[in-house]
Amino acid sequence: MASLRLIASAARRAPSTIAIARRGYAEASDKIKLSMALPHQSIYNSTDVVQVNICAATGDMGILANHVPSVEPLRPGVVEVVESSGSKKWFVSGGFATVHPNNTLTINAVEAAPLEDFSPEAIRTNLQEALRVANGNGNEEDKLEARIEADVYESLQHALGSH
Repeated sequence: MASLRLIASAARRAPSTIAIARRGYAEASDKIKLSMALPHQSIYNSTDVVQVNICAATGDMGILANHVPSVEPLRPGVVEVVESSGSKKWFVSGGFATVHPNNTLTINAVEAAPLEDFSPEAIRTNLQEALRVANGNGNEEDKLEARIEADVYESLQHALGSH
């Protein structure tokens, strides 16, 4: 609470000559510099792309050039990277997307793999096993882990169904 009062008092003392940035619309030629990284690998490194569609915790959203800066937690789902030459879809298990000023987007994901690398049969089998454990008589920790696993497999199944 004290930090809110500090911020409020600092805002009252701030000079009134602060320039306010105006939000505009992206032009077709505008690009975003995308960096997408996993703990063990960099997938994109300041690569110019047209648009990135993410699976934010608050809902799916598309990010174009001149997007308002924000930080979005990612839920398990598809991140689609649209380049001039086509698009590539990645399944991410979670992470964060940070939209920076100056048309820069950083995605830090726990795990990610190209959507086409997944087998619908393997997902269906693993989902059934995870649900069996989650609904079984095991200890609570195993059941909770299996429920999280099942949620990810359900998200993967949904992503492949809409692919």
